[in-house]
Amino acid sequence: MTTAAHEHLALPRWQRMLLPGELRDGTRGRRTARDWVVDLAMFAIAAGLSALVLGATARDHSQLEWVIDCVLGAVAFVAIWFRRSHPLAVGLIAGLCSLVSGLAGGPALVALFNVAVRGSRRGILAVIALAMASTAIFPLVYDGGEPYGLQIVLGVLITGVVVGWGLFVRVQRELVLSLRERAATLEAEQRLRVEQAREAERLRIAREMHDVLAHRVSLLSLHAGALEFHPDASAEEVADAAGVIRASAHAALEELRDVIGVLREGPPASAPEPPQPTLSDIPALVEECQGAGMRVRCQLGVPDAALPATLGRAAYRIVQEGLTNARKHAPGAAVEVAISARADGALVVEVVSRRAVGVAAPGPFALPGAGTGLIGLSERVELAGGELAHGPDAAGDFVLRATLPWPP
Repeated sequence: MTTAAHEHLALPRWQRMLLPGELRDGTRGRRTARDWVVDLAMFAIAAGLSALVLGATARDHSQLEWVIDCVLGAVAFVAIWFRRSHPLAVGLIAGLCSLVSGLAGGPALVALFNVAVRGSRRGILAVIALAMASTAIFPLVYDGGEPYGLQIVLGVLITGVVVGWGLFVRVQRELVLSLRERAATLEAEQRLRVEQAREAERLRIAREMHDVLAHRVSLLSLHAGALEFHPDASAEEVADAAGVIRASAHAALEELRDVIGVLREGPPASAPEPPQPTLSDIPALVEECQGAGMRVRCQLGVPDAALPATLGRAAYRIVQEGLTNARKHAPGAAVEVAISARADGALVVEVVSRRAVGVAAPGPFALPGAGTGLIGLSERVELAGGELAHGPDAAGDFVLRATLPWPP
């Protein structure tokens, strides 16, 4: 829907009836009821003015001059019907006809007013000059019994009043248009802000969904793969693996249901935000991975109470992504998690996957990686004002290290 159409629907009906079509629907808007009333009024004013001029100069007309006067007057009256779409052309035609036609005098003034409302600066000056020429020439053709100087003065005054009135109407219209454009701009900016906020929220949900579901699904894949490739496992081991699979699948479904509900309807205004993991939840995360068969060691050199909640959540997500990547790309490798504080005011979160020796490549049950997790993690760290580095070191171990600003 265009801006004009939107405003057309937003305005009350009685206000729409009072607006010109070009202000309500644009420059090519259809004539409204108000436009038809104005057109009829303009024709009536033009006819009245022409009658006054013809009445004052009737005795000076010959039969041929009457024919010429009426023909030129008819042309001028027809021309003012097109004054909205061709203001300058109508002003020039009516002005030229009024040089020797009293019947064209009324349409010439209406066209002059219209050019002042809609024409360009050069067009206004051209039509004013033509009106001045008509004021000087017409009394020489039909004197009307009045002194020539008086007719010049009256012509100049009438031209000044008509042009001034037209310029006043023009200023009012431009004010209305500027207010409408300003309102449309503000509305567009508001829509953009809302869309940006919605997109940012969707990206945040997508990051959370990746961080949570990738961890759960990787655990499912690990235990399902163990069951597939170890059919001789004991009943107790099978039961333990099935229990982990069931718990992980249930948790993944619950988290996925929450995310989809937010994407579809948005969170209720009164609904509390679910608790977010912090630094204190990292030991449980490590134990969960150890229960899945991973070799993980964890060193927490910073107490959870000393960290802001947002920083603790960022540290948790970094460790979660590092462990998920280790399960995907280096199954069987030993993983070390270390969280420490530097003296220069920084929190260092490091996940190191030791280069496995004599470990087979990931089996067919391993999850594929697209690299989007590290991209989202980089965005999270950048939003926290920190830096993220990842890649193999000189010993061949894969290192994921995040440095987050944190005044000790």
